[in-house]
Amino acid sequence: MALRDIKPTRSELINLKRKIKLSERGYKILKMKRDGLILEFFKVLAKAKDSRGGLMDKYARAVEMMALANTVEGAIGVKSAAFSVREVPEITLKSKNIMGVVVPEIESSKVRKSLVERGYGVLGTSPVIDETATAFEELVESIIESAEIETTMKRLLEEIESTKRRVNALEFKVIPELTEAQDFIKMRLDEMEREELFRLKKIKARSTS
Repeated sequence: MALRDIKPTRSELINLKRKIKLSERGYKILKMKRDGLILEFFKVLAKAKDSRGGLMDKYARAVEMMALANTVEGAIGVKSAAFSVREVPEITLKSKNIMGVVVPEIESSKVRKSLVERGYGVLGTSPVIDETATAFEELVESIIESAEIETTMKRLLEEIESTKRRVNALEFKVIPELTEAQDFIKMRLDEMEREELFRLKKIKARSTS
């Protein structure tokens, strides 16, 4: 199709200008969202580093206490104490919103137990069993905390990547293409006006000759 065969209208130009403004506004909003999500991600990342360190320390402590308990009480004594537990931990999964991203909020109860709740006889066991139970209860709490933080990081990262793709699409594809189309239509309308003006002048010249 030849250039002169394309005959855009003023309304098309107005619609394009409107689309460009909307795209630019959306670009700014998404860019702000992306930057905000990145800041939130780094906050959670700092927590994750502390959480991972604490988790490894508690795991090492629990393993150490289990080895000691097996030495002092024997494997049968440790298993007997473990099977005596009356209350099992309860976990409630809720959710919270971080800049439009739904992330988990894990609440736990009955992880830390009293001597009575543990169920084994105090007189029939050594303090090593108590310390071992406490070490594992702390480990479970740390695992729950880490699970919440790691899942939050994963979801924030997914949303950052999704928002980044939308920002890049607007910046490098949508807005440039709309701007190029706007420039073309404006140029073509100017040419059409000049052609029409030239045509009218020719008609006027003929009528006066």
